[in-house]
Parts: sequence; C-alpha cells; structure tokens
Amino acid sequence: MSTENIMLEPDGILLVDKPAGMTSHDVVWKVRKLFGTKKVGHTGTLDPMATGVLVILLGRAVKACEYVSHDEKTYEATLRLGLTTDTDDVTGAVLTTCETLPSPFQVEKILPSFRGEIMQIPPMYSALKVNGRKLCDMARAGETVEREARSVTVRSLICEATESPCDYRMTVRVSGGTYIRTLCADIGARLGCGGVMATLLRTEAGGFPIEDCVSIEALEGMDLSQRLSLLRPVEELFSDLEALRLPDFYRTLCRNGCEIYLKKLGVTFPVGSRLRLCDSQGNFFALGDVGEYEGGIAVKAIKIFVL
Repeated sequence: MSTENIMLEPDGILLVDKPAGMTSHDVVWKVRKLFGTKKVGHTGTLDPMATGVLVILLGRAVKACEYVSHDEKTYEATLRLGLTTDTDDVTGAVLTTCETLPSPFQVEKILPSFRGEIMQIPPMYSALKVNGRKLCDMARAGETVEREARSVTVRSLICEATESPCDYRMTVRVSGGTYIRTLCADIGARLGCGGVMATLLRTEAGGFPIEDCVSIEALEGMDLSQRLSLLRPVEELFSDLEALRLPDFYRTLCRNGCEIYLKKLGVTFPVGSRLRLCDSQGNFFALGDVGEYEGGIAVKAIKIFVL
C-alpha cells in the first residue's frame, strides 16, 4: 500500500494505556479524531475506573476483532474486603459492611477454589447485552434480569496482604470474558465478609504488555505521521497461529475464494486448524481454516486483510 493510501486510511493496531475516567468508547472516539478515520474499534472493554492495555484496531484491522484467538488478559487489582456494593467495585452504592475480617491465611486457603475453570455470573453493571440491551443500562434503570453462569478460566491468581487489613494486592491472569469485579465479590462472599474491586490495571492483553502502550496525552502531542508510526501490523493479533506460505499461483486462487488442497502444497495440518496465510515472501494477507472437502483436506481463506 502506498504512503498516500495509508494517510487516507490508517490501518493497523494501536496499543493505548487507557486512563481512569474514560470509557473504552471514549478512547475509540478520541482515536477517530486524532487519526481522522471512522474505522476504529477495540478488542476488549475496560470499565471507566480501570486503566491499562486497550487494544485499538484501525482500518481493515477492525475486521480482525471477531477472529482474535489469543484473548488471555493479565490484571493487577486491589481486592477490598468487608464491603459490598451494587456494582461490585468502590464506585457503587454500599450495600453491606463487615468489621470482622479474615486473616491472610484464611484468604490464601480459599484461593485454590478460584483457580482453573470456574463459573461466573456476569454482573448487572456490564456491557453484556440481553435481548439487545446492555445490562448496565438496565441496572441504571432499576431493572434486574436473570443471568446464566458461564465458564471462565483463571490461569493464575495471587493475593498479597498489604498494610491495610482490608486490602489485598491481586495479580490474576484470566481468559477473555472474565470479570475481575465479580471475582473480587465472589471471593468476599466465600470469606463471609463481602468484597469489592478497589482498583484495576490491565497489564497485558492478547500478548501485548503495558510497556508497549502509548497514553492519550502522548498521542495528542504528536503529529499525524508520528501517530501512524505507532501502528502495528494486524498480523500481530494472530502471532499464536502457525503460518502457511502459498506460492503465487495458489495465493491467487486463495484470494479468489478457492480451497487449496494441502497435499498439493506438501504440508499437513489437522482439520479445524486456523492458519496465518502468507504469500511466497512470507507477507501475511489472510486467515484461513483447514477443513475436509470432496478432494481431501484443504485450507480456505475466511477473512482477507490485505487486498
């Protein structure tokens, strides 16, 4: 793509360190304005009080959102015991308080039951939609609806005592769709004293660390060429997938919607595999799925990113 076209339509991944007080949509709006494009999205919502890694997609990269496969996230949070609120964090209305707090030993004792695959009920104050309406909008209107528990995975969970007897420093790595507020509330409920989330910092998302992020303030101080230089190729969203190089002839067939039989390429991949499809020079251009067809096992493009 020429420099002129890039200027007309920014394309790629932007890693933003979201500040407290902004919604994820606020960040998207700001990026649209700073880059001069309407084609902006993100791969995972952060609450207004939360800070840290927000993966922003621009241009054709927006099409990648539904195909992002590496959705694990890492957080640093503060668990505050002895309190419950209607939002499961310190911004909500206080429902109960408890002066009798567990010891660090008691907290550590119950943590194994919150590691691994667990069931979570999504909170009412969340962006999850039910019948086309966001739960948070229903909650603000005074409505409550039944939510089904769903499976999430807590890869690791560490709780460290602080100088305050009610506050614990949490470091947690989870699958996408895990609510840290709910995790704090559930831990507090298990301990019998209640618990809320007091702070939240996302330190990694999709393999991107916070050290690689740029602040909104820094973006505002740059000119457009400097901002464009920060964009990463969309391929980085799929760095966990194996790559398959296609000779020019097969690349053309693939881009035209044809399945490419693996036996003709002299390679093998299990049915159901998802691959990064590259040209003969190793340049990424599409995602492909491996399936079984009348003529055998083949790969077929499911989304083309480079025209």
